Amino acid sequence: MKTFTMPGTDIVAPNVLLGLMRIADKTDDEVQELVRTARDSGIDFLDHADVYGNELHGCERRFAEAMKLTPSQRDELTIQTKTGIVGENGPYFDFSYEHIIESVHGSLAALGTDHIDILLLHRPDALVEPEEVARAFDELEAAGKVRAFGVSNHTPRQIDLLRKYVRQPIVANQLQLSITHSPIIAQGVSANMADEEQSVTLDGGGILDYCRLNDITVQAWSPFQAGFFNGVFLGNEKYPELNAVIDRLAAAYGVPPIAIATAWITRHPAQMQVVLGTTSPERVAGAAQGSDLRLSRAEWYELFRAAGKIVP
Repeated sequence: MKTFTMPGTDIVAPNVLLGLMRIADKTDDEVQELVRTARDSGIDFLDHADVYGNELHGCERRFAEAMKLTPSQRDELTIQTKTGIVGENGPYFDFSYEHIIESVHGSLAALGTDHIDILLLHRPDALVEPEEVARAFDELEAAGKVRAFGVSNHTPRQIDLLRKYVRQPIVANQLQLSITHSPIIAQGVSANMADEEQSVTLDGGGILDYCRLNDITVQAWSPFQAGFFNGVFLGNEKYPELNAVIDRLAAAYGVPPIAIATAWITRHPAQMQVVLGTTSPERVAGAAQGSDLRLSRAEWYELFRAAGKIVP
């Protein structure tokens, strides 16, 4: 498993992490096996959010109940969680000082820990007052309750607005990315092609390059989804050409197809992390094999074209 020190932190992180948004109804044994498989594969970085589960902090609580971590076991893990989405009378978004503080205290209690390694602002709040975010971050950092801070699904200008007031570095931006859902990459490949939809910039000005320029780690969520929560592309009959290429490369490298889908993301020099959302230990182990697999440029672009993207 490849690791790197996340810029702006002292956190040594794997380039594949385990997302736990789907464990609310899993038994203790199932949660333990999932996490154990991840750990055996070199994944010691776990991703949560306060809204994951059947109730507020549901998956965070289920994780803590199932794992019953000792302090030393807790310190072996990097635990990341998110705040900002409100489900009650919503959905809507809330980056107020009061909500951030309340959410973090709820996450700490649910997770049974005294600190969160990384806190992300989940989805952009159109009513954000960055001074309030800065006040919350300062208080949480000073109290030792949060070690580092980041965002999710934010554009360059939204991050710049926060950075004008927030003293801490923004260390991560969690963005949707897969071979088939790759506008943050595709728009750069087809720049200056007025007749092609692929060239349209929808993220406020090249978010991937912005993150690279500003030492912000991109975390790729839904890495196997065809689009926005509308099914996976692996083994999907709607993507015969792509799966043919994936299967051929998987056979050549001696890995399962899911490892090739992972490797397509980890091959990118932006040093991104792949966020696994599966609850299948077998798929976690298979995906982890993509961490060390370095595709050639020709193979990477072949997958890109097979997914329907234009290479001029």
